Amino acid sequence: MLTPAFDLSQDSDFLTVAIRVPYARVSEFDVYFEGVDFKFYAKPYFLRLTLPGRIVENGSEQGSYDADKGIFTIRLPKETPGQHFEGLNMLTALLAPRKSRTAKPLVEEIGASEVPEEGVEDDNEEFDWEIEQSPYEEVSESALSPQCRYGFGNLRSGVFQRLQDELSEVIDIKDPDFTPAAERRQKRLAAELAKFDPDHYLADFFEDEAVEQVLKYNPWWTDIYSKMMASLGKSQEQENHAALVSFSEEEKYQLRKFVNKSYLLDKRAHLQVYYSLIDILLAYCYETRVTEGEKNVESAWNIRKLSPTLCWFETWTNVHEILVSFGRRVLCYPLYRHFKLVMKAYRDTLKILQLGKSAVLKCLLDIHKIFQENDPAYILNDLYISDYCVWIQKAKSKKLAALAEALKAVSVTKAQLGLELEDLEAAALLVQEEEAALEAAHSISRQQTPCSSPEASDSEESDSTTSSETEDSGLEQEELEDGASETRHSLRGPFLEEGSALLIDDGGVCRNSAILRSGVSQGKPPASSQALGGSGPLIEELGEQLKTTVQMSGPAGSGAGNHSSVQDRHDQQTPND
Repeated sequence: MLTPAFDLSQDSDFLTVAIRVPYARVSEFDVYFEGVDFKFYAKPYFLRLTLPGRIVENGSEQGSYDADKGIFTIRLPKETPGQHFEGLNMLTALLAPRKSRTAKPLVEEIGASEVPEEGVEDDNEEFDWEIEQSPYEEVSESALSPQCRYGFGNLRSGVFQRLQDELSEVIDIKDPDFTPAAERRQKRLAAELAKFDPDHYLADFFEDEAVEQVLKYNPWWTDIYSKMMASLGKSQEQENHAALVSFSEEEKYQLRKFVNKSYLLDKRAHLQVYYSLIDILLAYCYETRVTEGEKNVESAWNIRKLSPTLCWFETWTNVHEILVSFGRRVLCYPLYRHFKLVMKAYRDTLKILQLGKSAVLKCLLDIHKIFQENDPAYILNDLYISDYCVWIQKAKSKKLAALAEALKAVSVTKAQLGLELEDLEAAALLVQEEEAALEAAHSISRQQTPCSSPEASDSEESDSTTSSETEDSGLEQEELEDGASETRHSLRGPFLEEGSALLIDDGGVCRNSAILRSGVSQGKPPASSQALGGSGPLIEELGEQLKTTVQMSGPAGSGAGNHSSVQDRHDQQTPND
């Protein structure tokens, strides 16, 4: 027989059961209901529910079938009109417990079908969140080995003896079957201290743009919590808890797949279940916020790494040590390591607990899906999450409310984490202030350097003026040289054309440099006897003209004089070379 998909809703007078049975024969179905029992049969589907309230057959019941959708809709009158049935979305808890097909169990819970929640406990009983302490007694090692238990309610042992290959990829503890709880805690604290990286922490502390971005994200429970707080009246608020949180079809399918069963837990185990629930929800809230609701390949690692319950099989004695442990792991392992994320996850967990069982169950189903899709994290589903998904549906709403109040009453500070965070921050701020002061001093000195040396600036201005004057005198000298060159070209006569000689004024006597050089080269006597003897009047006339021209074209300054004197010295040295 197949368990069909079903959904329950209610109004003040009727309970409505919608059952999806595609391909079933309409002519072959049967419905039975009485008190809290409800049965439906349509081959090959069979559904049996244990309702949270009593219904009655008084002739006002109705039934219909939608052939297109394949859905039976049955309206059943409530025995007490106006009564509110709680837990209609806890589908696993509504399913009747599966009967054993073999021998009866050694311990059997009497009347389990009559009590939808933890009926063995009184609703009005005050729940003490402080675990009982007992004196330490020395126990032999052989007696300790069978006592190393873990899992939901510490009900499991010996699991990892068969899973040594997957062990290191799922949990941090080595050989959990033979490691007592006290030793697990000591090893966990030592591993956290070894893993803590001050540089990573300070980097996130000072450069927190990414952290501030994820802090602004609003997960799905934020709007629901706002609506709940906006509702008027405490009774109305309690009734709207289940209506505010809705489950997807995939989540409903997963709820129908769980096996409905009861858990026999003593008081200590019962406390551990509630405490570990806080620890798991803290890790889930951190993961949901830093990924902004978009799961990735690291989601399973984040959740199990941040929860000592899942990776160290830790046990707890109070709520405060859970917050301390979570805070330490947030600052040691994930990508974003900031104390603000610790406090934000704390407030998110508080909101989820205040929303009630439906919100907690929705979170657990999401964790179950994440672990189921990650190999080998599915082992944690078998040890913890699947049992939590079944157990929470039967948990007392008042117990969750009391747990939320216990969580709200505690707080955690940086000093309590034992990582010397305040000293690190103070030292880093001091270094930052010193660097800022040095940089400010350097900037001030750079600004004052040009203003404190006016003489240097004046000398730079005078140097620039001198260089500009030098450039101007150089230009004037080039112009004078060009003018003299033109004059010399104009004075060339028929006697100087063959050697392209220049006439040079030497103390009032004009000499033909080309003739002088040619005479020296041929070993002849100096041209004073030849040139002056053969063409004396002509040379004297040319010398007078050149002298007059040079005096008229050159200024009275030192530029032309220096140029002619240099040229004269060059011509005087030429014959002797």
